[in-house]
Amino acid sequence: MAAQKEKVWDYPRPPRLEPTSRHLVVKLGDTVIADTTQAYRVLETSHPPTYYLPPADCREQFFTASSKGQTFCEWKGKASYHDVAAGGQEAKARVWSYQNPTQPFAAIKGYYSFYASPFTCEVDSEVVQAQPGDFYGGWVTSDVEGPFKGAPGTMRW
Repeated sequence: MAAQKEKVWDYPRPPRLEPTSRHLVVKLGDTVIADTTQAYRVLETSHPPTYYLPPADCREQFFTASSKGQTFCEWKGKASYHDVAAGGQEAKARVWSYQNPTQPFAAIKGYYSFYASPFTCEVDSEVVQAQPGDFYGGWVTSDVEGPFKGAPGTMRW
């Protein structure tokens, strides 16, 4: 029997933080940037999961502070952005982290989250698709079911 898909409309609001032991890999070109089985995921209504990877499992030598500055999440607090350069490729402001997250999200302090583009991101060897749009950073896999917020016309959902 096939595993039942998670429906993102069943995810909570406010969002929930939970540990995951799924195998997550992030590459920029052929360079592995992160590889872990000790991450967290954030589940929020209408969004595919957003994964947060521990710094110890990320190759921080490829990271620099981004000039993008910060954004604010009503649930997690202020996010700082990072650029990644490896193997002759560069991803500007496509990684973020919370250095002082709100108390419910304290476990992800300093952890990194990656937009699925331009990276190649994998969950248990499945290459993920990016959440629609360019604002949210969820990872779409075959075991989550939308529709997903982020595409044109969905910002007020």
